[in-house]
Amino acid sequence: MVFPGRATDPPAFVRLAAHPVRWRLLAELADSDYRVRELVARVDQPQNLVSYHLRLLRDGGLVTSTRSSFDGRDSYYHLDLDRCADALTDSGAALHPALRRTTAPFSPVEPRRSRRIAVLFVCTGNSARSPIAEALLRHHTADHVTVTSAGSRPKRELHPDTVRVLRETFGIDVSRHRPQHLDTLAGRSFNHVITLCDRAREACPEFPHHPRRAHWSIPDPATADGGDQAGYPAFQRIAGEIDTRVRHLLPVLTATDRSEVQQ
Repeated sequence: MVFPGRATDPPAFVRLAAHPVRWRLLAELADSDYRVRELVARVDQPQNLVSYHLRLLRDGGLVTSTRSSFDGRDSYYHLDLDRCADALTDSGAALHPALRRTTAPFSPVEPRRSRRIAVLFVCTGNSARSPIAEALLRHHTADHVTVTSAGSRPKRELHPDTVRVLRETFGIDVSRHRPQHLDTLAGRSFNHVITLCDRAREACPEFPHHPRRAHWSIPDPATADGGDQAGYPAFQRIAGEIDTRVRHLLPVLTATDRSEVQQ
């Protein structure tokens, strides 16, 4: 039976995602932001074909790109997971009304063993992006995750707008936090190492036991021009983006926790 008013053509998301190369690209970008040449290697397809399918995913609103702050001739591609979730929900409802599902809330990571999951966030100055991510992950997991941040060239102190945006938007006080250098963490083990800065990604060292690596290509809000009126809104936007990415990270951490318990 065909329900009245229902379109008989597959939804746009299904048509986009059903192609094997585009599905591979979506799967890779679900884990990390990547450059074209990295995606070419990961999906083992010619660059012109990968670029073509990335353009279709961008036109479909599922993928965005940002110019690399390390090499301005290059770009990082990012998957909009919220957009994918909405598209999946709409696609299910197009097949049958009973398949419409509301997005499940992100649940905090709960401790299952004495050794907690350890996460490291890295940017260049450790004064804005990585301490924002550290504070938000600690906040969302109720301190059930061991989370640290560091910089490849740390500033002397946090940017004042980092302290302000975390206090005003999330009710988090980081006024006593001080940036630290990556070198101070040499030899420590982490389950996840996440870089939030294109330059820091190139400088981030290897850590013991091969942690899961991911990259979030996020611009530095401290580079916004125009004083407080221009600078602070940039911190609000970046904090919002980092919060979204941190919330998407929570199910990944839960899966990591379960898999390691089973080992």
